[in-house]
Amino acid sequence: MKIEVSSPACVPAGGFGSHRRDRQPGHSRRHNAGFWLIAACFLTAMAFSTVPTPLYPLYQHRDGFSTFMITVIFATYVVGVVGSLILVGPVSDWAGRKRILIPALGLETIAAVIFLVWPTLPGLIVARLITGLGVGMISATATAYLQELHVVSRPDAGRGRFEIVSTAANIAGLGVGPLIAGILAQYVTAPLRTPYIVFAVLLLLAIAAVAFAPETVGKPTQRPAWRPQSISADHGDRAGFIAAAVGVFGAFSVFGLFTSLAPAFVAGTLHHPSRALAGLIVFVVFGAAALAQSATPRVKLRTRLSAGLVGEAAGVIVLAAGMEKANLALFLIGGALACAGAGVLFKSAIGSVASAASPAERGAALAGLFLIAYLGLIVSAVGLGIATQYTTATRAMLWFTAALLAVLATVAVLNRANRRSPIAASVGE
Repeated sequence: MKIEVSSPACVPAGGFGSHRRDRQPGHSRRHNAGFWLIAACFLTAMAFSTVPTPLYPLYQHRDGFSTFMITVIFATYVVGVVGSLILVGPVSDWAGRKRILIPALGLETIAAVIFLVWPTLPGLIVARLITGLGVGMISATATAYLQELHVVSRPDAGRGRFEIVSTAANIAGLGVGPLIAGILAQYVTAPLRTPYIVFAVLLLLAIAAVAFAPETVGKPTQRPAWRPQSISADHGDRAGFIAAAVGVFGAFSVFGLFTSLAPAFVAGTLHHPSRALAGLIVFVVFGAAALAQSATPRVKLRTRLSAGLVGEAAGVIVLAAGMEKANLALFLIGGALACAGAGVLFKSAIGSVASAASPAERGAALAGLFLIAYLGLIVSAVGLGIATQYTTATRAMLWFTAALLAVLATVAVLNRANRRSPIAASVGE
């Protein structure tokens, strides 16, 4: 399949990188503080995006809607993410990182308020759509911002800290949200209100933190014409980008399962209705992804890629077995192993694309990568949701397993066919 090569915006001569703020040694301490502040904001934003995950069974019990409606609500969120990536993805390359992150966090704060004041099904859909718009603006922008703050604060260091922190903030955040929401929903009053109040406060603090962090993009001499983001492989390494894109599609397919339908599976098929347990399961599997990312910086990158592929493939098979046998332990082990492998794939893909793209195109390249990743998220969640309307959840999981194994096999073939630029090797040893 051919991927069209297109430019997300017109780039002035010399690229936007020529307009970046000077990297003066005296600024390194503030940029280092800014790096950790933006990482915390990134984690908070991603955590908020999954707060409703352990709460869906409560909404179902109160309002009487089906598991398929959870899929619709989740799909609305992903539509917001994808739409935002298409419309705003590359803008921070010339408008500045802070000018995108602050409004994005503002959108998430508005979504938290909507969850509180409009808790019916239409309100859930609107709040999830707005959450998706904010996350789409944040994902690529915060990742590019972290790399630039890392380079300024540690110009002589490698990329290890950036890769670990950026992907951990993203993936660990997806697990932290359900954990906090599940515990609050289980042990405090007003379980459908308290989690949103807590995160509304955290998001306001995140806005203040971004305002304090130093900007890394200066104003261009000529403002470029805005164009919607298109999926492009022309970011320094076409073959590496294609392989990375297929890899993140497969990785986020597993993440989609655990951020949408896993609590319903656990409560229904596995007969464990505890909200705290639902949040804990999501936290454990995404925590495994973050730990796997942190534990592999010194592993040879080609080996890391192979481990990620094998881990995700083996994990999803064990996960399906846990569903088949209605065994919570197998389900949890399989989910942790699958997400650990997916986390390694995701980290490698982010590192390769961020390194291969020029500063002028980094935000656009990462926006395109996240766009494909979230397509994987919505395809898995919606596909499973539709399948459960016609068959059992267990059989739907078997179909999902077969499809995901085919995607992972494609990643392996793409990288074997182009050994000079696989996901792992294109970052360099």
